[in-house]
Amino acid sequence: MVSRRGQVARVRRTALRALGDFPVGEARLTFVAHGENTTFRVDSGDGRFLMRVHRPNRHGPGVDSRIAVGSELDWLAALQADTELSVPTPIRARSGEWTAVADGRVCSVLGWQRGRMQAAHPRAVHFRRLGGILARLHDHASAWAPPSGFVRMRWDWETFFGNTMEYGGVSAAGCWTLLPAPVHGQFDEVARRMRVVMAGLGSQPDAFGLIHADLHLGNALFDGDAVRVIDFDDCGFGYWLYDLAVPLWEYRDRTDFDAIRAALLDGYGERRELPDITYLDDFIATRFVAFGLWFAGMAQVNPAFGADLDKVMGWIQRSLDRML
Repeated sequence: MVSRRGQVARVRRTALRALGDFPVGEARLTFVAHGENTTFRVDSGDGRFLMRVHRPNRHGPGVDSRIAVGSELDWLAALQADTELSVPTPIRARSGEWTAVADGRVCSVLGWQRGRMQAAHPRAVHFRRLGGILARLHDHASAWAPPSGFVRMRWDWETFFGNTMEYGGVSAAGCWTLLPAPVHGQFDEVARRMRVVMAGLGSQPDAFGLIHADLHLGNALFDGDAVRVIDFDDCGFGYWLYDLAVPLWEYRDRTDFDAIRAALLDGYGERRELPDITYLDDFIATRFVAFGLWFAGMAQVNPAFGADLDKVMGWIQRSLDRML
């Protein structure tokens, strides 16, 4: 496996080549993160931006990544046009497309979002405000008609538990084989439960629509009274309840969990009628499965993930022991 430093250096060269296709002047790139995508802060005379070099095969077999990423940016553009939500500004390439391709990798550029993450020091007020943001996202998604050719993931049973996705170059089915036996058993139990739950909920508008799918506190930037939402990379069609489960799942074992759960739901309910929350804990368990499969796959290609794999699997096992 190529070292993390070597991987980042290689992707940085790709980012620099792709940047020439965007209306951004001479720029300095600063590494941000190397995970699902590899991202760089771009500082130029034209402003500050975020360059994303997208992982190949991110959106499922047979899906054109340029179309899928372009669809994500279509929603961002619509959110900016139709709402007062603070989301990243998508920047078109000189070609007029949302993306460019360099070295076979799809690349996109967004306006930079400022603010502070509160994931390490969360308070109930952060969850209340996040609940309000989710309600406004869901309101927009419920009313918005996506353009022709709009393609995003469908977060249904097959995507969570079947062999639809690919993580770190490993098929979802292959990721199941990488799990420790106790975790595999727990994931099987969650899959059995959720087959019944999701079948019961169906895909009607009261339960299902276009969701962010990854709006935890690490993807919200707090700046005074403003909350800026980032990282729509997982957005797709799924259950409103899953979007509510995502901000909560990492904090399920905290002593103040009931308070932050109530704050999130109150913030949502102040702006939009809550979906039936009977199965909220089941969707939190589903998030553990989604995260665990993704992490196991990414650990096969990313040394930083590989170094933490045993620790993460142990944490998932302990958490699901208490939930199940």
